[in-house]
Amino acid sequence: MTVTEPTEGVPWFDLTRPGFSVTSAEVRAARERSWYARTTYGLAVLRHAETAELLAHPLLRQGSVSWLAHNGVTGGPLADWWRSWILHQEGEAHLRLRRLMNPAFSARMTSILRARFRAVAVELADAFKDRGRCEFVGEFAEPYAARVIALLLGLPQSDWPFIARHSADLGLALGVTVRQDLPRIEEALAALHGYADELIAVRRGREHGDFVSGLVRANRDTDTLSDDELRDGLVLLIFGGFDTTRNQLGLAIRTFVRHPGQWRLLAERPGLGAKAVEEVMRVDPTVRWITRQAVADFAFRGLDIPAGTTIQLWSHSAGTDPLVYGPYSFDITAEREPHFGFGGGVHHCLGHFVARGDMTEALPVLARRLRDPWITRDAVWLPDSGNTGPVHLPLLFTPGP
Repeated sequence: MTVTEPTEGVPWFDLTRPGFSVTSAEVRAARERSWYARTTYGLAVLRHAETAELLAHPLLRQGSVSWLAHNGVTGGPLADWWRSWILHQEGEAHLRLRRLMNPAFSARMTSILRARFRAVAVELADAFKDRGRCEFVGEFAEPYAARVIALLLGLPQSDWPFIARHSADLGLALGVTVRQDLPRIEEALAALHGYADELIAVRRGREHGDFVSGLVRANRDTDTLSDDELRDGLVLLIFGGFDTTRNQLGLAIRTFVRHPGQWRLLAERPGLGAKAVEEVMRVDPTVRWITRQAVADFAFRGLDIPAGTTIQLWSHSAGTDPLVYGPYSFDITAEREPHFGFGGGVHHCLGHFVARGDMTEALPVLARRLRDPWITRDAVWLPDSGNTGPVHLPLLFTPGP
């Protein structure tokens, strides 16, 4: 069920309105008045305590499975692929796919590859650091995110431009402009499906000791992974591993530009990289909301929630809730309550170890090379709802030693 009408006394937001931002003053004001708001898509949860409780609620299932339908996309290649996502499965089907995909995104695999992540970050940053300027998305965030996912899945590093271009276009499916962007999105999906088909064919002819070969073996030797699940799952792994890191790195730069003292501190103390990642994801997460859907009628905090209601847990609003964190601050040395940048519950982000690991390596490398960064006025951003991040991020900076 989608709530389409405001209710007297309850905050109301039209999330499709041009210029709407989940980080705006109007959202902060609504959070002071109420723990929830009504929106064009359903209910929005604005506070930390209610978000934490609802992420574990037994009468809520993963809700973004309905995202495309909310935006008028009910059939076609994108809708078919969307329904296949591990994120959109429940129960045993979800657990089966998660068990198969966990090895590529485990803490152990991330630890093994951390030095290689750092080497890629150094290579990319050193290529432009002496110029005092760069276009951050094209020169760092996209190649870094694409090369990291290639390392994880055993793909050729030289394939990163293809991965980056089509994954970025596919990422438009997560935003409020999905319907108008549909032709571009489905073209990217077709390209990545073709890439996955070629990759599977190569691994069937000659297996390697990589993660993709393991999935191919599961498809060939057992009944745990169908042909469609293998193909669709590979596309999701490539896209998902790229999109979040690319966007979150750009948001991290913006956050540190607003807090230059913290950027200088990170350059002086690179061991704070992991805490910097957590603090950035608390105050400026790329995933602006986590979606759930009611599977039955229930009451919560005095509110009757009918079956089918879409509930969005606004991660930025919860992560900056003054009832938990006090007045807004950004401090990479602080001890904080957990944020919701990776979701929660049984659908907690599969790739959180990787995202944490690759950004932990990248941010100190950048802080030491890009001193006093500044974003120019011609930066271009995705809408500040759904999943967000920079499209074009020109930076000026003082070259570091």
